Amino acid sequence: MGIASDIIIIVIAALLGGLAARLLKQPLILGYIMAGLLVGPFNPVVKLHNVHEIEMLAEIGVALLLFALGLEFSLKELMPVKKIALIGTPIQIILTMAFGFGLGILLGWDYNKSIWLGGLISVSSTMVILKTLSNQGLMGTLSSRVMIGMLIVQDLAVVPLMIILPEMNDIEKGLPVLGLAALKAAGFLAAMIILGTRLIPLILKYVVSLQSREFFLLTITAIGLGIGFGTYQFGLSFAFGAFIAGMVMSESDYGYQALNDIIPLRDIFGVLFFTSVGMLLDPIFLMKNIKLILLLVLAVTLGKGIIMGTLSRIFGYGNVIPLALAFTMFQIGEFSFVIARLGLNTGSIDRDLYSLTLSTAISTMLITPVLSGLTTPAYSFMKKRFKKEVLQSVNIPETGLLEHVVIAGGGQMSRHIASILEKLKISFIIIEDNYRSFEKAKKAGYPVIFGDASQEIVLEAAEVANAKLLVNTISSMLLSTEIVKNVKEINPDLHIVSQALNREHMDELYAQGVYEVVQPELEAGLELTRQALLHLELPVIMIHELTDTLRKEHYAQDGEKDEAYRALAQLNQTSQCVAVTWLPIEDESRAIGKSLDALQIRQKTGLSVIAVLRGAELTTNPDPEFIFQAHDLIAVIPGFNDLIEMRSIISKKIQNQA
Repeated sequence: MGIASDIIIIVIAALLGGLAARLLKQPLILGYIMAGLLVGPFNPVVKLHNVHEIEMLAEIGVALLLFALGLEFSLKELMPVKKIALIGTPIQIILTMAFGFGLGILLGWDYNKSIWLGGLISVSSTMVILKTLSNQGLMGTLSSRVMIGMLIVQDLAVVPLMIILPEMNDIEKGLPVLGLAALKAAGFLAAMIILGTRLIPLILKYVVSLQSREFFLLTITAIGLGIGFGTYQFGLSFAFGAFIAGMVMSESDYGYQALNDIIPLRDIFGVLFFTSVGMLLDPIFLMKNIKLILLLVLAVTLGKGIIMGTLSRIFGYGNVIPLALAFTMFQIGEFSFVIARLGLNTGSIDRDLYSLTLSTAISTMLITPVLSGLTTPAYSFMKKRFKKEVLQSVNIPETGLLEHVVIAGGGQMSRHIASILEKLKISFIIIEDNYRSFEKAKKAGYPVIFGDASQEIVLEAAEVANAKLLVNTISSMLLSTEIVKNVKEINPDLHIVSQALNREHMDELYAQGVYEVVQPELEAGLELTRQALLHLELPVIMIHELTDTLRKEHYAQDGEKDEAYRALAQLNQTSQCVAVTWLPIEDESRAIGKSLDALQIRQKTGLSVIAVLRGAELTTNPDPEFIFQAHDLIAVIPGFNDLIEMRSIISKKIQNQA
């Protein structure tokens, strides 16, 4: 079967490797690399016959990876952290390359090998970091946004690194070539901006009009790979062209759909790429150089971690953020594999450096979750020994904070709560670590502190000791439990109302002493169910019993709530049982121009009209002299027979009156 049998073997091996990685809670790419090691040319058991052809197919995987990266690129993601992302990240890459170069020189390597080492360790792993942050429940925090902003720019930097590094083999000859490549790249970019942004949307618009999902996928794949092939023929990188094609396409109305459709194809060819990366690893070389690999892991972890932490501090980020970056962004990223493969193919690096880099990268990826988990303990340790930082706060009342509500976590939910508290003239303060949300709260005039609500210093600044209530809108299990723990240490008697992700999270919060826990997804699901059943005309009482039973099953807790809470719950349940029917007054109805008293609705039906909606104006409890007009909507609370009589009164036509 030739290459077909090789692909089948690779796919099966990647499946097993990916399954093993998933069971060990590691990124799938590590499983794919291990699968490549098992089926590679150094394995005497399984032999592939067309290794070179597999490597050529893997180049399509690289192009599709960068094409999807271009589709995903969004300046909006960078805006909240634009300074450190757009300015700090290039500085970080240069400093890391300098560090890697110095490390290589200390190890006795030549100039070219050392500079390639610097380039290979300069980028971090987007896949590993996002998975780690997600598992820790830290997505959405300020530290995670800083990391994501820097990761986006690092991923973008892969493209110029792939152009620059091969030309560094011979500086004198490489600089003119590099200058020519820069001119070509600039010309290509200009052409894509001028022509691509106009032509590609027109092509996609026509293809979409054909209403064929298959043809749309074929079109976007052809555009991405075709433009990449064109740049290759032009003397630039194949992957560079695919990346630019993705960026241009992302600006069209069909960018999201293109990304959604290309991801499965990208992942399949990505499997071939990462498996081919593992195929080039020599197990015997790894065992012989284990001490050097461990030395590189230690050096990269310390050196890159210090650079990350220091740089974030220079750009004004304090509290836990420098530690979070140092303990999470130290590893070598998956795009280093792309650069290393390029170096190997162009003869810029030898197989030994390739194997060393891959081994070091895999090792740093494996230890990332462990070291990242040390961020909070390390920060707690440092807080006790160093001076507290000044927090940014605005709109704090001149009289200070006392008997107030502390709203932990910002965003739209917190601003909704704040708006109601403001109308009720109840004192409150918001704690927000998302700078965009902080600015929105600041603009709205709300008292707000910029900081992490899970940190004691921030809670103390919010005067939690003097607060009457804390409302936690943060959904992260890790952060919310840490908030509750610290709040209870400061003010053990403070009532806390919190949201929870799931039942496990809810039980954990109740165990910590939280007064009331709400699950937003459950409440939304129950309300959607209620509306759907109302639309299906099921009895209101039955709907209430069904949804209330489900709510009780989820929220049932030992012990009774206080009397005020039970009364409010009963009122809420009663209101849901009341079915208000709205009846329209149509054209030529006998009710037009007549008063409520003249129609004798109460006397004939026993019903009370509780409201009338006229356009956008609502009149509640209209008096007997209220005159009805065409298109009024009348609100009543009827029984079945009463409703029939009511419809009869207002639906009779004028000309049919006796």
